[in-house]
Amino acid sequence: MSKICAICGKKPVAGRSIVRRGKSKKQGGVGLKITGISPRRFLPNLKTVRAVVDGARKRIRVCVKCLKAGKVIKM
Repeated sequence: MSKICAICGKKPVAGRSIVRRGKSKKQGGVGLKITGISPRRFLPNLKTVRAVVDGARKRIRVCVKCLKAGKVIKM
């Protein structure tokens, strides 16, 4: 199953994870240094739900934002 919301089409987004080292200037240090940047993915908060789709019961993956907004008719 793909990680895509069946209602709004929300899908994973690429980003970066940044690792910093040192003491901040605010705390009396020389400042934070970046020691590593690695790729990461921000995944949508998907739930598998039994819902009414075209008059039939179907199992679909829906993001929690759509569920809370009431865009899905659950069975």
